Amino acid sequence: MSSTFGQVFRIHTFGESHGGGVGVVIDGCPPRIPVSLEQIQHELDRRRPGQSEIVTPRKEADTAEILSGLQDGVTLGCPIAILVRNTDQRPGAYDEMAAKYRPSHADYTYDAKYGIRSASGGGRASARETIGRVAAAAVARQVLDQFHPGIEILAWVKSIQELNADVDPATVTAADIESNIVRTGDSAMVETMIARIKAIRADGNSVGGVIECVIRNCPPGLGEPIFDKLEADLAKAMLSIPATKGFEIGSGFAGTLLTGREHNDPFRMIDGQVRTTSNRSGGVQGGISNGETIIFRVAFKPTATIMSNQETVTAGGENTELQGKGRHDACVLPRAVPIVEAMATLVLTDHLLRQKSLGR
Repeated sequence: MSSTFGQVFRIHTFGESHGGGVGVVIDGCPPRIPVSLEQIQHELDRRRPGQSEIVTPRKEADTAEILSGLQDGVTLGCPIAILVRNTDQRPGAYDEMAAKYRPSHADYTYDAKYGIRSASGGGRASARETIGRVAAAAVARQVLDQFHPGIEILAWVKSIQELNADVDPATVTAADIESNIVRTGDSAMVETMIARIKAIRADGNSVGGVIECVIRNCPPGLGEPIFDKLEADLAKAMLSIPATKGFEIGSGFAGTLLTGREHNDPFRMIDGQVRTTSNRSGGVQGGISNGETIIFRVAFKPTATIMSNQETVTAGGENTELQGKGRHDACVLPRAVPIVEAMATLVLTDHLLRQKSLGR
């Protein structure tokens, strides 16, 4: 099973949703980087369950334990291991799911691939696996701050179903996003989005939507030609997040409606730097950052677990029905915002260190 991401700054996540714990081993982190445990915990708190009335009520403190790789708060250049123990497991809630495949979950496909699976909470397929990613990205953020301070990575809920937030990627702030439990940058849409999530949850159903992300002050030159293009690695990172179904950067699919004359970003010298007067490329050209703002969007499907009877089959191949049980998000987007930011941070850190290895 592939649980590794990155080439220079590499992470290896481990653990199952209802096992003893989850975590990450970080390899390739440079030495002598000050690392704040408080910053790691802050990011985990943004991702954890039970944080508001519109997310899963599972109660987990998600307290990070650093097992190796640091001395007196500074990286040693050795592997960094971070563990978060599971304290609110309820595997008994999944007894029926051990014999029946949950629709649109990874139950059947894991059985088809491995012949065995962790039935409780989806095991490795659970979004609880992303704890390791968020913890690793909090370390990566501190690496970025050392080597290229000023890079900003912000994500927000752009839409829930047809409810679209009006957010300016150039001016939205972390405070704007964190000021509400939906994590959208449009204060006018907060109550409407909350009401939609509550109504859907009351009906035993779920909804999806789109998260938008902006990377400001990214230096030009990050990304590799051909197979490791910056947008290709961002796409892989985003589509590795549970429940994602789509990725677009810059003009995205809407760019197909334009002509080349309309879509091209003209170059101009501005304050002694090569800049573009528009940004339909989304900050990446030829797979390499051009110094403009990087902006992309990620589509999330409705949560697969719903509290209604659905047709399915048993592991033995018999037709049956299954009703969802356990504690689940009716909409994953508010808790997915820090995960999107985390994966973007990991991609940027890895490519920045790859670029530094070229002496640039």
